[in-house]
Amino acid sequence: MTATTAPAAEAVADSGARIGVVTFPGTLDDRDAARAVTLAGASAVNLWHADTSLDGVDAVILPGGFSYGDYLRAGAIARFAPIMESVVKAAESGMPVLGICNGFQVLCESHLLPGALIRNDHQHFICRDQDLLVENADTPWTSDYEQGQTIRIPLKNGEGGYVATPEVLDELEATGRVVFRYQGGNPNGSMRDIAGITNEAGNVVGLMPHPEHAVEAGFGPDGSGVDGQGFFSSAVRTLVSTR
Repeated sequence: MTATTAPAAEAVADSGARIGVVTFPGTLDDRDAARAVTLAGASAVNLWHADTSLDGVDAVILPGGFSYGDYLRAGAIARFAPIMESVVKAAESGMPVLGICNGFQVLCESHLLPGALIRNDHQHFICRDQDLLVENADTPWTSDYEQGQTIRIPLKNGEGGYVATPEVLDELEATGRVVFRYQGGNPNGSMRDIAGITNEAGNVVGLMPHPEHAVEAGFGPDGSGVDGQGFFSSAVRTLVSTR
């Protein structure tokens, strides 16, 4: 398919799905993620970093921000939060988990995803609308997109450079686990322009840009972008279809 901007995804009315959104000290985007979940037709359930139970949710989102102030390195302390033991176990059992920006960093620190996120190669925080190429539309978080589509969602990070060993990068490429790739210029020095990846099972996805900031007409990129809706509608549709 020729790369085009993604169409707006439609919410699943009265889905009954419950998606947990984890809040760590320093999290900034939990309310945005919760609103995106609600707009997609699911119930957003707040999960606190000190909780040990996932409260019966069907999926989990680790949102963006600066968990624990990004001390040591981004995501390093959050990885040891009590809630993460439950998240790791649920992810390993097949629960859909999405990590956005700082959440991606936490997923890597938790070894649910390979590689790591390091300081942007230009040493500056970056905030801009970013084009992404959809490389994998076969995950619970991307099924409402099509492979080859270009979507535009906000990007904001200081430690967004994805790195991994050549062997890991080759494996990600060979197994279709690169989910998104930067287009229109690499904003942070990520190896092979990688913006997002998935685990071997395909249920855990992490990316640096912020789909939750592009879910309502008039508030996304260019004043009307809703390209981020597909993440949340994909998850809801997947949860409904697997019941």
